[in-house]
Amino acid sequence: MHNPDTVEVVSGADPVGSVIWLHGLGADGHDFEPIVPELKLPKNLALRFVFPHAPVQAVTVNGGMEMRSWYDIVSFDAEGRANREDLQRSSAFLESLISREIERGIEARKIVIAGFSQGGAVAINTALQTQHDIAGLMALSTYIAIPDSIEGAVSRKDLPIFMAHGSFDPVLRLEWGRESVEQLKSVGYSVEWHEYPMAHAVCPSEIDDISAWLARIFA
Repeated sequence: MHNPDTVEVVSGADPVGSVIWLHGLGADGHDFEPIVPELKLPKNLALRFVFPHAPVQAVTVNGGMEMRSWYDIVSFDAEGRANREDLQRSSAFLESLISREIERGIEARKIVIAGFSQGGAVAINTALQTQHDIAGLMALSTYIAIPDSIEGAVSRKDLPIFMAHGSFDPVLRLEWGRESVEQLKSVGYSVEWHEYPMAHAVCPSEIDDISAWLARIFA
C-alpha cells in the first residue's frame, strides 16, 4: 500500500482491545475519528481505534479521478464493483495492521476489524480469509465485493458480525447489503443486521447499536 499511515484514538489508558476501522471511497483515516467519543463506551473499556488511510489512485467510475480508494470500481454491477487485485492488496494491508496490533500486545481475540462502504467490503473480504482468530467484524453500508470469496471462507463460523445499511442509500443499494447477509448465512455465519432510515451515512441510533455491540464483544 502507498499510504500505510494511520490515525489513532484511544478511549482510555492501557487499551485492552483494538478496532481497525477503514473509511469509504474518497475519505481518509480522519473520517471516523470523531465517532469515538460519540460511542460513549463504558469507562472501564479502553480501546485503541486505528483508522488507516487508503492509497490515492484513479477510480474508473469517477472519470479516472485520483482519490483515496481501497480498490478501483469499474461499474456498479456485480462484475465491475471491485478490482480483485486491488481488493486483495488492501486485505493484505489490513492483515498487516492486525499483525501490528498483536505485536503491540493486543491478542487477536481482542481485535475487531471494521469498515464503511468500500472499507467495509475490504473488512468483509479480510474477515473471511484471515487466519487470525479475531474478535469480530463490523461492516457498515457495504457488500461482499467478490461473491466467490464466500466459498473460500476460513474464519470460524461463530465470528460475531455486525452489519448495517441505510434504507434510503442512493450509493450502495440496500439490496446489496441484504444479499451479502444472506450469502454469509448460507455458509453458516450468524449476522446481527440493522436497517436505518438514512442515506449512505451513519446515524445516531446506529452509533448507539455499534457501542452496545462493541461492549458485548469486549465484555
